[in-house]
Amino acid sequence: MKELTKAEEQIMQLLWEQEKAFVKDIVEQMPHPKPAYNTVSTIIRILEKKGFIGHNAYGKTHEYFPLIARKDYTRTYMKNFMRNYFSGSFQEMVSFFAREDKMSVSELDELMEDVKRDLENENRGENE
Repeated sequence: MKELTKAEEQIMQLLWEQEKAFVKDIVEQMPHPKPAYNTVSTIIRILEKKGFIGHNAYGKTHEYFPLIARKDYTRTYMKNFMRNYFSGSFQEMVSFFAREDKMSVSELDELMEDVKRDLENENRGENE
């Protein structure tokens, strides 16, 4: 899966939220200053070529929808990020952010408990 540019990711975030939309809907949801309709349309066609979105045609109008789930893109992006900046080590990445954010020992303990709970819940869900 290819990595998205900032502009592509901004449009994908809107599509993931809306689930399906026309170009005019996407432009309306974008922050000011709003890009031109043609700019958004071009980015959407690029996303379609990359396999991130599909469309339903209604005459000359197209309604776009994501083909890649946000969770799947996030997983791939984070794995690449971890590999490129932290030698693929989750531990190194967490350690870096803990130091950067000046997390206390109690905050780290709380984080570990949250992760442990999430993993246990996930494992329970797989076994049912």
